[in-house]
Amino acid sequence: MTAVKLRKKQTDKISLAGRIAFVTGAGSGIGKASAMSMADCGAHVVATDLVGELAEATAQAIAENGGRAESITLDMTDDTAVVDALDKTIKKFGRLDILHSHAGIQVEGTLEQVSPEGMDESWRLNVRSHFVAARTVVGQMRSQGGGSVIITSSNSGVQYDREMIAYATTKHAVVAMVRQMAADYAKDNVRFNALCPGWVDTPFNAGFETQMGGRTALESYIANSIPMGRWAQADEIADAVVFLASDLSTFMTGQALVIDGGECI
Repeated sequence: MTAVKLRKKQTDKISLAGRIAFVTGAGSGIGKASAMSMADCGAHVVATDLVGELAEATAQAIAENGGRAESITLDMTDDTAVVDALDKTIKKFGRLDILHSHAGIQVEGTLEQVSPEGMDESWRLNVRSHFVAARTVVGQMRSQGGGSVIITSSNSGVQYDREMIAYATTKHAVVAMVRQMAADYAKDNVRFNALCPGWVDTPFNAGFETQMGGRTALESYIANSIPMGRWAQADEIADAVVFLASDLSTFMTGQALVIDGGECI
């Protein structure tokens, strides 16, 4: 009887019913899996992506699964567009409970190979866009009594990749920024956590694939270098997003949640 009651209690904590979630980079990969998993748990999801057709496809897939969602075409490097999309979402629903700010870019290369423009591009999307999004929603979350902000970093935010100076630098910056925001807003019950996935089988790996000499070489690296010997699937990372968004993590803030098959051990 006790075990059954405990299981029910934990299941209740996974429910996101009645909550509004805003997801960037939701057109594919981790972002899409995150949007769909939160919708499966009852959240009303606003799925956004630079490619509007992909965001719309995610929202449609959620609807076909019996969930609630809508889509927005959104360039996360456009401050005005980001603020406008979030403000309109808050105005429409009267609240925003979850922000998964996921959009990012991968610029490969060493110090000599990455141009200043490449570093600026990395910073603009991998750090600054998350800052603008979080800054836009924190006032609403504070006034409504709380919320969960999940910003995608990488396990490259807690270790260093060879020949990835722009990527590793910006992903470390995300972790630092999340911890600072968490410290500043913990008293308001607004939680900030960094999602730090390792190798996930998505199109986002194009930069690493090019750097390593093709898909076969990359798969060989995965098999031989990751302790678990495999990629993650996007759904496995989405489970962590649901955890951070839900009441299962109500006493967790300022953390870098690493899901990488043991790579950074």
